[in-house]
Amino acid sequence: MTLFVFGINHNTAPIQVREKVAFAPEATPQALLRLVSDTPLQEAAILSTCNRTEVYGFMPTTDNGEDPEQIVADWLAQFHALDVEDIQQHSYCRRTDEAARHMMRVACGLDSLVLGEPQILGQLKSSYSVAQQYDTVSSHLNRLFHQSFNTAKQVRTQTAIGESPVSVAFAAVSLARQIFSDFSQQTALLIGAGETIELVAKHLRESGVKQLMVANRTLERAEQLAMEFGAKAMLLSDIPEQLHNADIVISSTASQLPILGKGVVESALKQRKHRLMFMVDIAVPRDIEAEVDDLDDVYLYTVDDLKDVIEEGRRSRQEAARAAEEIIDGGVVEFLQKEKALDAVGTIREFRSKMETIRDTELAKAMANLEKGQDPEQVLQRLARDLSNKMMHGPTIYLKQASIEDQEQGAQTVQDIYELNK
Repeated sequence: MTLFVFGINHNTAPIQVREKVAFAPEATPQALLRLVSDTPLQEAAILSTCNRTEVYGFMPTTDNGEDPEQIVADWLAQFHALDVEDIQQHSYCRRTDEAARHMMRVACGLDSLVLGEPQILGQLKSSYSVAQQYDTVSSHLNRLFHQSFNTAKQVRTQTAIGESPVSVAFAAVSLARQIFSDFSQQTALLIGAGETIELVAKHLRESGVKQLMVANRTLERAEQLAMEFGAKAMLLSDIPEQLHNADIVISSTASQLPILGKGVVESALKQRKHRLMFMVDIAVPRDIEAEVDDLDDVYLYTVDDLKDVIEEGRRSRQEAARAAEEIIDGGVVEFLQKEKALDAVGTIREFRSKMETIRDTELAKAMANLEKGQDPEQVLQRLARDLSNKMMHGPTIYLKQASIEDQEQGAQTVQDIYELNK
């Protein structure tokens, strides 16, 4: 039997390839059902994000030695109408313990584009939930997912993998947190509506900011972002009227001229009665005039100021990643032990079933002989003899073969099982 993960991610393929093998959320259930019905896979789950598409699967060993890597590559190519060679060129396949290690590293954010990012764990949990809902996972993948979630929890609580900023957006919010310990009382103004500002909005919402305002050159884009994060949308021209409400200002536009000048900020500070204002200018060229930094009650940072914060965070996460790998090693060992225990349970069940079949067969013969009027003592002796012979037949053949092949361990195993050395 084979437990495996087959995938394509940001390390193995450009976005032009990744987008072709991605699964839309609404398409994933049907894909899962087709995967387990069209292939030998007994269990399957699909994880599809902007940076990776992975199939987690379990399949029995087939008589013709089918390879799960080839099976899933062929299936993906057929599902997405692609050439299988294009998929194989950018894919990877991990089996058994390496498959377990891979899923745990993914869950912990160690295989992410941004080291230690926490979003992937939620995405992995969602993929498991869908697979559960459509009954495409069972004992093996259930155990692997739960072990991965538990390991990720250990890594998050026992290391600093997610605490240090490693992106401009995260660094900006982290700096703001140093000024305002409680975001639940603060209002943030985001200037721009690109990817960086969208990520800033996400981090601020996760940090519990009281209110968000989004200002952009076009109102439509500002409204889209505002709707996603429960913010108030406005045009850049509205900023002078609203700036005094902002405790935090983070700006990232493509403007060639400053958006905020010293005079506008000075006016807002007067309306705020000189309550401090935190500003981060991520834009290049700058959105906020450098002279704003001369004002009292303003903390102004530029993208250059964030570089040291980001580099320090990257070093901190790398140190935490080394500790996380040790925790993952323990998680893999624990998972494999549970898998072996399950294999033993199956073997014990089959052994008991076979012995009970032999018992029932010989008992039925004995009862039939008694009904024919045969001597009960002879019937019992024959029953005992036949039972002994049938139960000893397999071990006897095994011992003879082990002796011919000079396998001392085989003989020792039989001695241990039947306690012959006692």
